[in-house]
Amino acid sequence: MDNTTALKPRIDLARSERLTAGLRSNRYPQNDIALSADAVKGSLLLIVDDVPTNLSVLGDLLHRAGYQVKAANSGRAALRYAAQVPQPALILLDVMMPEMDGYQVLAELRRDPATRDIPIVFLTALDSPRDEERGFQHGAADYITKPIKPDVVLARVRSQLLARLAGNWLRDQNAALEVEVLRRMEENEMIQTASIRALAHLAETRDLETGNHILRTQNYVRLLATRLQSHPRFSETLDDAYIRMLTHSAPLHDIGKVGIPDSILRKPGKLDAEEWEIMKTHAGLGSNAIEHAERDMARPVEFLVLAKEIARWHHERWNGKGYPDGLSGEAIPISARIMAVADVFDALISRRVYKEAMPLDQVREIMQAERGEQFDPDVIDAFLADFSEFAAIGWRHRDSV
Repeated sequence: MDNTTALKPRIDLARSERLTAGLRSNRYPQNDIALSADAVKGSLLLIVDDVPTNLSVLGDLLHRAGYQVKAANSGRAALRYAAQVPQPALILLDVMMPEMDGYQVLAELRRDPATRDIPIVFLTALDSPRDEERGFQHGAADYITKPIKPDVVLARVRSQLLARLAGNWLRDQNAALEVEVLRRMEENEMIQTASIRALAHLAETRDLETGNHILRTQNYVRLLATRLQSHPRFSETLDDAYIRMLTHSAPLHDIGKVGIPDSILRKPGKLDAEEWEIMKTHAGLGSNAIEHAERDMARPVEFLVLAKEIARWHHERWNGKGYPDGLSGEAIPISARIMAVADVFDALISRRVYKEAMPLDQVREIMQAERGEQFDPDVIDAFLADFSEFAAIGWRHRDSV
């Protein structure tokens, strides 16, 4: 029994040494080689006791072990010293003191955010199991009884300092990890955005007159979705994450035009019936291409789901007379209903080979007339309520002449 008990502190210390070696090299310990020098030597310790002899004996022991020591002969003095900079890494605290006992000092230290994390070791003549239990109940990190045994005190102090060092390192590593995760997420989002833009611009190279259409429609979509966010019909769907994904996906709405022949896509005039049927296939071509990309993914990617929706269905009409599937009303995904308004508005205010840009008053009238026909009534109402803002986006990102 005694041999087993004697071995436990030694095992704990060896483990702490290996951990500290890993901390100092900024990685987890890779082997069982202990530190050649104690990483906690030089730490500032605060010792608290109302008996000068006790302070002298304990201070001398800790000094010789390589620690810096500050002494307080009362609870009030201990609270002052604990709050000063540099703060002690550990406090060795007597329990039985006049005016303010160790339990009261510990309670005050824990109430102050500046001192609540400093480990406290009770050092006291109260040596019954019940006293020791009470010390831990009050929040002590350890409990040492007097008369002190030098090797025990040094081992306990060192263990507490190493534990705090490990805790601080883990906290710092977690904070650094959070920063790195955010950085990676931001980087991935930039890569995602750049990839979408590249694909969208590829489609634009086939259509010489679309200019800044991608940038404008992306901004229209973000603004319109944000305005609809508080609407009872859409509030459950249009949360911040959905709007962010929808905005990322918007540039892919016409990606299917890559598959339309130049003779049709660039025709300087109105398309005939046969050509129009071919042009309408771009909705299916785009959604099919995105669906193939989805199948290559190990798991669903939200922005691809929305990209597929807007590519396929942004030409559907509220009254069911759109294409490619003749969807109507609520059967049309909200992403496509929002994109429809943005796309039509931009087409009307922009110059094309077959038409000039229309005046804003005329554009407003045309879109108002399509309420409940081409457009979801609530979506077009939100658009018209903020018409000047959409017009400002169009002007700000207008095509150069």
